[in-house]
Amino acid sequence: MSFLWALIVGGIIGWLAGAIVGSDVPGGIIGNIIAGFIGAWIGSALLGDFGPIVGGFAIVPAIIGAVILVFIASLILRSMRRRTY
Repeated sequence: MSFLWALIVGGIIGWLAGAIVGSDVPGGIIGNIIAGFIGAWIGSALLGDFGPIVGGFAIVPAIIGAVILVFIASLILRSMRRRTY
């Protein structure tokens, strides 16, 4: 049950990061979950674990890390679209 809860929270974090950046995460729901997990890892590596913990994620660093990840991914994807005509 806790693994399912982690997937749900990871997906919400990824979706929220995409909404903050204003760019959809590629891959739909799976992409949101992956962005949430990797974003949580980045955020906790940069900021540590503070704030409320839900589903095994420290929410504040996870959202900040996911925003960073989605922003960088959107820049890379945007530059790749410009180069291929």
